[in-house]
Amino acid sequence: MDNAIKCLCHLWNSKEGSTISENAEYGRKLTQEIESYRSCENVHDLPKIFFYWYRKHIIPLLLPFGFSYNKDLFFLCMKQVCSRIKPSSCRFVSLGAGNSDFEAGIVLRLLQSGIENFTMECVDLNRHMLERSTAIAKERGIADWMKFSQSDINSWKPCHRYDVILAVQSLHHIVELELLLENIHQSLSGEGYFLTDDMIGRNGHMRWPEAYSVLSQFWKQLPERYKYNHLLRRLEPEYENWDCSKEGFEGIRSQDILPLCVERFHFDFFFAFGNVINVFVDRCFGHNFDPANKWDCSFVDAVHLTDSALIEQGTVKPTQMIAVMTKYEGASRRFYKHLSPEFCIRRP
Repeated sequence: MDNAIKCLCHLWNSKEGSTISENAEYGRKLTQEIESYRSCENVHDLPKIFFYWYRKHIIPLLLPFGFSYNKDLFFLCMKQVCSRIKPSSCRFVSLGAGNSDFEAGIVLRLLQSGIENFTMECVDLNRHMLERSTAIAKERGIADWMKFSQSDINSWKPCHRYDVILAVQSLHHIVELELLLENIHQSLSGEGYFLTDDMIGRNGHMRWPEAYSVLSQFWKQLPERYKYNHLLRRLEPEYENWDCSKEGFEGIRSQDILPLCVERFHFDFFFAFGNVINVFVDRCFGHNFDPANKWDCSFVDAVHLTDSALIEQGTVKPTQMIAVMTKYEGASRRFYKHLSPEFCIRRP
């Protein structure tokens, strides 16, 4: 076993109330998590149909708020913080940064905007990904503004106060959510931002019964060639409500993320979207759809419109959020229509 994994398992073993079986399971999942991303150079690689769906149906909802993608929103927040406290240096940290290509893009954009009074710390468990992070920073000439540290985010202990804390698709890998969110809250500066884009649906990215029922009806309309699961490498004549958390930490506590954030933070901005549609545009089945095919696009459009209507009714709840959180009680609380953080919670 890798020395880093041994150390992290020791931390887990020392937790009050943990059992040997739980410790062994945690160590097994840690190994799977590290190995699954050992050679993954593009963690954001999505099917072409995803971008068709996102550009047609999601961007028009985001544009009135002044941005199109999460990276644009996060860049604007960081730019605002740097401008507000200039000439002092801002501290940014990204938890579960992976290859740090997302963070490197924002750093480069800030520098191109003439903003230099900041450092971006990237924290991740996987040393293989951190090695790629270091290489990316050097290649882009931004190494002076980026720092890298290896840590299990479950037991991350902040050493500084941060003006921006970033978590992009990492919270749904975390077991110790309460501890992490408490550390984020304590280390966040009074006027700082906690920025996230993450999954908030059922644990293991499963569908709750009400969403599964709708999904199954659409599944019956699909020819067999659309039912091949590219990640699990199998054909699914009947859609299997697969629990992804059985392998590694994928979606291990997704359903707890939003309720715990609502308890601890104030929302300056919140946008939640997608449920049934995600199955058809994501990595498992999205590669079966071709945005150049009219039938494929019409099918995706129909699923999206049904999905959105049910989300607005509250019949199903959204599974993804983009959010700007703060400790400040006077936060703006901007969100789409009536889809507030509280409305979007799906209690078990």
